[in-house]
Amino acid sequence: MDPRIREHAEVIVDHSIDLSEGDNIVIDAHPQAEDLVAALHEFAADRGANPLVVQNRLGERFRRAYLRNRDEFETPSHIEALYEEMDAYIAIKGRDNVTETSDVDPETTAAYQQSQQPLLNERLSKTWCLTQYPAPANAQLAQTSTEGYENFVWDAVLKDWDAVREHQAQMVEILDPAEEVRIVSGETTDVTMSVAGNETLNDYGEKNLPGGEVFTAPVPDSVEGEVLFDKPLYHQGREVTDVFLRFEDGEVVEHSAAKNEDLLSEVLSTDDGANRLGELGIGMNRDIDQFSYNMLFDEKMGDTVHMAVGRAYDETVGEDNEQNESAVHVDMIVDMSEDSFIEVDGEVVQRDGTFVFEDGFED
Repeated sequence: MDPRIREHAEVIVDHSIDLSEGDNIVIDAHPQAEDLVAALHEFAADRGANPLVVQNRLGERFRRAYLRNRDEFETPSHIEALYEEMDAYIAIKGRDNVTETSDVDPETTAAYQQSQQPLLNERLSKTWCLTQYPAPANAQLAQTSTEGYENFVWDAVLKDWDAVREHQAQMVEILDPAEEVRIVSGETTDVTMSVAGNETLNDYGEKNLPGGEVFTAPVPDSVEGEVLFDKPLYHQGREVTDVFLRFEDGEVVEHSAAKNEDLLSEVLSTDDGANRLGELGIGMNRDIDQFSYNMLFDEKMGDTVHMAVGRAYDETVGEDNEQNESAVHVDMIVDMSEDSFIEVDGEVVQRDGTFVFEDGFED
């Protein structure tokens, strides 16, 4: 076993979920991640915890077989009971076929996701961590060698997360008390939103591993303007490119995509909250230096922002504010490295990817 796999497992149990004696943990993992699952079991045994492996969320082949033969769904009570009893949930991505679910009807997927909403709510109420195993199919999607992708993943995961937290805290201090944020990139993106009363979170490798972003929730009806997401989106086994959204009073009133626009349309029509923004995130991890068609990594890239249509995370919504509810949460990315700026309450805090607290901002 590559020693970095055990290091990866150790970061998960000690940094991300703080595994304790007696904890019941559910590990939702693709078979490609078998070595990492084995290493997690070693640490679970050492800590006196109780692991259980399932393939509910990340077993794409199984889910495809199910969804292609059924079109009405209900929330499975036995899985909900399992999640209620667990103390922590670890999801490990890794694929042998990145397009496994590409021939599942989007309407069927949307109906299935709605039925799974109570499970999502229960998982997010517990300690959880989402991470990646460097599987060959993901390397192919990233257009790199298997060894190169292994290095990419573990360089991003095995970091000094305390140093990351301190660096990103500077942006949290700017965004957390803010009233309004404006994102401008070239002539294609100019969007404003209120974040008043909502909390900005510092993602330094706890819930998402790797971490490397700060994020909050827009006030749902406050979003105005237009966004061109110039980085591709890979969703349900299909690539969606050049997504354009225009917002009025918080709702998407116009949308388009250069490729697979029908899939985008299905996402936005999943439910009432799917055509509103649930997240604004700012990527700050410059060690993630290549686009990989994997949102777990791509949304953390330095010199980017991402916005998600759909569900807002509970922790980012202030006590007196409305939370955007949806069965979907789909992130999309804007490159902010050139001809762009982020403005917070009328003050520019990032210009062409450089933050106000970094060297070179005034240049």
